[in-house]
Amino acid sequence: MKLVTVVWTAAATAATAAAGGVATDPDGAWYRQLRKPHWQPPAVAFPVVWTALYADLAVSSAVALDSNGAPDAAGGKRRQQEIAAYRGALAANLVLNALWSWLFWRARRPWVAAAECAVLTASSADLVRRTYKLNRSAGVALAPYAVWCGFATALSTAVAKLNPLK
Repeated sequence: MKLVTVVWTAAATAATAAAGGVATDPDGAWYRQLRKPHWQPPAVAFPVVWTALYADLAVSSAVALDSNGAPDAAGGKRRQQEIAAYRGALAANLVLNALWSWLFWRARRPWVAAAECAVLTASSADLVRRTYKLNRSAGVALAPYAVWCGFATALSTAVAKLNPLK
């Protein structure tokens, strides 16, 4: 794994965390008055889990991007295309990740945020698939990210259902 790749993926995930964090307001009156499902984790779980997942995403992506797969018959062009597509998929995923916070917390649109979170989950599952294709160990390591995004979709949907007029 190259230092420049780790720096790039770490900076991208840190920017995503910062962009989402700016929008997030769990202590605000709007959020406090929302009804939440009984199975929602305690508030302290979210920054702990997301920090671990962002670190996992940065490292797993760096490993995948720098993996040396078997050379292809086209002289490495297919591999270069896979890496370019991976970078695009990662960038799109990070944008979707940060966007959820803005839709939920700032726009106060739980249903829109829940729908967007479903798209994020699909994007995350695709990113795990792409990561696995480039480096199996990194793909397995990234799987919890997609699972958590799926949980976040279920939670977002439950909050939206419990608060239909919010």
